[in-house]
This record gives sequence, structure tokens and C-alpha cells, in this order.
Amino acid sequence: MKSVLKHYFLLWVCIISTDVLVLADDSIKSQLEWWRASRFGMFIHWGPVSLSGHEIGWSRGDQVPIDIYDNLYKDFNPTNFNAEQWVKLAKNAGMKYLVFTSRHHDGFFMWDTELSDYNIMHTPFKRDVLKELADACKKHDLVFCIYFSILDWKHPDYPLGSPGGRTKKPNSDMDRYYKFLEAQIKELFRKYGPFGVVWFDGEWEAPWTDQYATNLYRLVKSLQPTVLVNNRVGKGRQGMDGITVPGQLGGDFDTPEQRIGRFNIDRPWESCITLCNQWSWKPNDQLKSLKECIHTLVKTTGGDGNLLLNIGPMPTGEIEPRQAIRLLEIGDWLEKYGESIYATRGGPFKPNSFMASTRKDNIIYLHILNWPTNADFISIPKLPTKITKISALTGGSPQLTESVDSLKIQIGQQFRHTIDTIIKLQINRSALEIQPIDLPEK
Repeated sequence: MKSVLKHYFLLWVCIISTDVLVLADDSIKSQLEWWRASRFGMFIHWGPVSLSGHEIGWSRGDQVPIDIYDNLYKDFNPTNFNAEQWVKLAKNAGMKYLVFTSRHHDGFFMWDTELSDYNIMHTPFKRDVLKELADACKKHDLVFCIYFSILDWKHPDYPLGSPGGRTKKPNSDMDRYYKFLEAQIKELFRKYGPFGVVWFDGEWEAPWTDQYATNLYRLVKSLQPTVLVNNRVGKGRQGMDGITVPGQLGGDFDTPEQRIGRFNIDRPWESCITLCNQWSWKPNDQLKSLKECIHTLVKTTGGDGNLLLNIGPMPTGEIEPRQAIRLLEIGDWLEKYGESIYATRGGPFKPNSFMASTRKDNIIYLHILNWPTNADFISIPKLPTKITKISALTGGSPQLTESVDSLKIQIGQQFRHTIDTIIKLQINRSALEIQPIDLPEK
């Protein structure tokens, strides 16, 4: 990953196309290379709201009265917070980058800002969480990234307020608010950059216009041309599917939310999905099983996307033990089978309910997630190339039978894993040359 970090400091030639700053094609591809190869990152939603156990931002004025929500920070004292422990956990989980909520919709700053008193330094904790995480990521060779909410339901100049942007504020001034937002972005880059990704959110509300979006995108790229920006900087995202409307400003990648994105090898994308149900910490929240987590990662990678898996730390500053255990279980699986995930591309077979596939060089990995009931083999469409070798990462000796239009793969029952049986095919040419193949449902 040290080679990854050097990209931060490279100077890229930028061009202005119409009114949007666009990186030259070769530069975009180079920056996306480390990100796509990483495939798996940690998302962290955290702040004073964890004291209430409700959702960050959205619970303000809803489950939690505004005057109570806005004063939670006065009791926020996460004395057990340890940035290095968080970063080491992410690394041990097999994650390659970390995206932290620098400021969410509630307007609370998780860094030592000069622009507002509503920040982490005015809590009893009085420590710059963002700086400690940035330093720990640098020390342990994890790419540091930030989440930043465009909207601010607390700030008087932002026109809409809580709950959920459904109220209007008197005497608001969006132009003045945008200048405040720009100052925050500049401060973040000056004090905590460089970043791997700036992950924007909150673009769906009416006060955010195409012109503001263009200005912000140009600002970010001027501050660090190599940083990746998600599509939520602009107005083109199509709901939770996260796909950008053609012709709209879409940043560098799409952002499906709480779902696995559709197979797409042309447009980069990243699914953001919670490890539990809620983004921020909730006592006794339902935790996803290891099988569900692995299947989500495999199907996302098989669709040629990244997975940004979210955790919500507790108000003490600790990551809930059961969440930490689940992450370590994922890391153990990746330690064994990561070659079929990292630095791969999705396909050539498009994921379905029982299988996904990944590929690199002259290798195709078949991830068999659910064996057909009472079947001795799986049958998939034949590849338009010669298979020179078949093996199984997960153990056993698979048998291959080729017919005119199909491949039949058999392996002993004892080698069929309940989570994922991984078959490795070596072929006589680059696997990336093969066009996507639809899989029938079984």
C-alpha cells in the first residue's frame, strides 16, 4: 500500500471541460487503480448521537428533540477511543481504506475547526478525533478518506432544517452557507489531507444546485487533483440505486446504498452497507451473519464494485465487541481466499443467486455461494476460451466436464463450503478479454 500513497502527491494535468473540472482520462484510471484493487473499505458513522442510540442526523427533531440532540456533545466523552485500535481492526478485517464521518447532517464537527464552536474540542473529550485517525492510518498504511455532508440542518444559513429537512428556516442564505462550506473543505485539506476519497452526501435537497455542485467539485480537485470524489457531489444520483443519470456531474464513482450494485465493468461503483441495521450505534442492533457479509463482499466484487462496510462505534469510543469479532472473521476468510477478491475485476459471469465470479490475468474465480439442491454438479455457460487447469482454493479436486454449450463442475460434498466454494480456472488468454456472460437462475 505504500505505493498507493505516493499517488496522493503526484501532480496530474487537469483540463476544464465546459464548466466542470475533469481529470485527464489516464489520470482518472491511475487513481482508480488503487481503489479498485482494494475492493473493501471501512465506513464509520460516529458522534455525540451515539449517546442516544439513534440514527445520526435523521433522529434530530424526530426521535430526539432538537434542543436535547444539539446538546448531546456536552456529555460526549469517549475516553476509550483509540485510533490505532480502530485502524488495526480495519486492517485485520482485510479492509484497505477507511472513510470517517467528518461532519454529518447534524452539523457537528468531528475535528478541531476554527469555523464553529460546535465541534469535538468543545466536548469533555477535547481531542481531535479526525487528526488521530489520519495519523493512525498513515502509521499503519491504511488509506484515509472522509465523509462530508453537504447539507447542515443545524446551521442558520442552510435553508432546510430538522426533522429530515422538512422545515424551513427564516433568514437563511444559501450563498453565504456555501462560502462556509467551502471554508470547511479548505480547512480539512489543509489540516488533514491528503485523502484517498472525499465521500459527499446530502446532495438531494433543493438548496443544492448544479452550480454549487460544479463549484465544489472544482474546488476539491484544485486542492488535491488525485483525490477521488463520489457521485453525491452532484445532482445526478438516482436514489438508493446510486447510479448517476447520464450527462449529470457524477464524480468518479457511483454509490448504491444498503444494496449490492448492478453488474457494471464500465462505471466504477461502491456499495455502502451497514454491518448492523443502523448507521450509527444502536444497542442490540441486529448484526449481519458472517455468511451474509461474505456473500455481500463476493457479489459486490463479482459485479465489479467495492464494498464500504459500515460500523457504528459506541459512545465510549469502543467498537462493539460483537461487531469487532465479525470483522475479524471476515479478515480470517480474506486471509485465506483474498486472492479471489483483491486486485480482481468482476465477471466474466454476472452474479446471480447461487454464484459470482471474479477475474485477473488468465484466471477466473467461480464463487459458488449456494449449491443447487440435490445436485451433483453445477452447470454454467461455456467459456469462449480453453480452460488449461481447474483447482479449488477451498480444498478438494474439482472435476470439469465440457459440452457444446456448458461447463459442468463437480466436487465432493465434503468440500462444498456453506459460505463459498471457490473454483479456480486457468485459461489460455487474458480473462479480462471475455465479454460478460449472463448466468441462468437455478
